[in-house]
Amino acid sequence: MKLSNEPTMENIDDYNNQESPQKRRNVRLIIVGLILFAGLLSYVKITNDKVSDYIGTSDNPGINVTPN
Repeated sequence: MKLSNEPTMENIDDYNNQESPQKRRNVRLIIVGLILFAGLLSYVKITNDKVSDYIGTSDNPGINVTPN
């Protein structure tokens, strides 16, 4: 069932590599931006991977895990 106002595939801007150069540039910029953002997040994760949640003090050092 085809509606009378439904566009055909040839009438759509982005069909069959007919997109405008502006749209193509925007898509490429978004992809490059996402890759750069992922690289930044990876760098932050790699440089901050040390766990520092030790809350013991010299007076109360916490659990001693060294063998006797």
